[in-house]
Amino acid sequence: MSSILHRKIAETPALVVRGEGCYLIDEAGKRYLDASGGAAVSCLGHSHPRVIEAIQRQVGTLAFAHTSFFTSEPAERLADRLISLAPEGFAGGRVAFVGSGSEAMEAALKLVRQHFVEAGQSQRSRFIARRMSYHGNTIGALGIGGHPGRRAIYEPLLMKTALISPCHAYRGQEAGESLEAYGLRMANELQTAIEELGPETVAAFIAEPVVGATLGSATAAPGYFKRIREICDKYGVLFIADEVMCGMGRTGTLFASEAEGVTPDIITIAKGLGAGYQPIGALLAKASVIQPIIDGTGQLAHGHTYMSHVVGCAGSLAVLDAFEEEQLIGRVKTQGAVVEELLRSQFGNHPNVGDIRGRGLFWSVELVADRATKRPFDASLNLAGRIKTKAQELGLICYPSSGSADGRNGDHVLVAPPYIVGQSEIDEMIDKLQRAIEPSLTAVAKAA
Repeated sequence: MSSILHRKIAETPALVVRGEGCYLIDEAGKRYLDASGGAAVSCLGHSHPRVIEAIQRQVGTLAFAHTSFFTSEPAERLADRLISLAPEGFAGGRVAFVGSGSEAMEAALKLVRQHFVEAGQSQRSRFIARRMSYHGNTIGALGIGGHPGRRAIYEPLLMKTALISPCHAYRGQEAGESLEAYGLRMANELQTAIEELGPETVAAFIAEPVVGATLGSATAAPGYFKRIREICDKYGVLFIADEVMCGMGRTGTLFASEAEGVTPDIITIAKGLGAGYQPIGALLAKASVIQPIIDGTGQLAHGHTYMSHVVGCAGSLAVLDAFEEEQLIGRVKTQGAVVEELLRSQFGNHPNVGDIRGRGLFWSVELVADRATKRPFDASLNLAGRIKTKAQELGLICYPSSGSADGRNGDHVLVAPPYIVGQSEIDEMIDKLQRAIEPSLTAVAKAA
């Protein structure tokens, strides 16, 4: 029996021993196509020589130095690089490196609060997010998430957050309503929420540019985020873009908000930043966010032991080098178009497929009991769990999830293959996905 507190406590997962490119290999030699990068993490695939070499070299020189005493060359270089690559408006901004996406969001929440306290607006303490959102699994990050199922057990511990509707056309667009009109209607919910709470009390609005795990790579309607930016500017509210899952090239631009034509005040990143080779996350803050602190106490009221971890930063520099030298962000767009075409060809007319959506190499198939009414399968049938199990039996790692319709019911399967994915791996992914979905649907039909 394992001594690890596994996610399913009574079960010990397959023992993985190595990775090669787009594949993971277990102790028995079975190969698994990692078609979701775990949770959209392994964007370079496994065992990338450039990243391995950079990490090994750094460990041999310096592995750790606490940030209350030292900075390091890899951390300084990585911060400069990210600011130079960030959307227009981040010149002169600052970066904080942490250990995960959840930590990045915790740091962002605390930075927002300190910004307003030191700017003389301490009454601003309220955050607004969106229903069906997910921003991390620490208590603070979970508290500004809007997924009922993920919040439920911890509800008494979570801070009070105002929630508005997500911009999710498949579930929310009305008959006869244009996408643009729908996006404007959804964005204007933010203005209503700010006015109801009192503009002087609202600190920040938080959203994923492309919603990941909870809605399944759901993109916003055209113009939605431009209107969001206008509203935030009007009321002096900061805009935090959570790009932990959808950023770092995953959706076809290095920063996902670039595709929306807006510049957030704070961006949180993780997953693809380190590509899984070392735990690392980060927040980027515009100079205007940091200036009141510089003019005030001059000290960040937040810290973690492993902030700016030297080895993690060195690995991330190598990841960014690989993006550029192998032209992988452009490849995300071209290979993403192939994935979209094949998904639509295979599943577009399927009676139990309600929607196929995504951007770049970040795609989801939503499964429904009734395509005409968009009625989801009941959560008790565990369709997503069945698909996950069957896919892994077939040698496919994908990312099925439940609750995408209402927080409890609704099933989708997300794929987020490495940026190095080739045609043969894409064909294998589509084939095995189909072979996982069909028997799972049959099993659900029998159980219903």
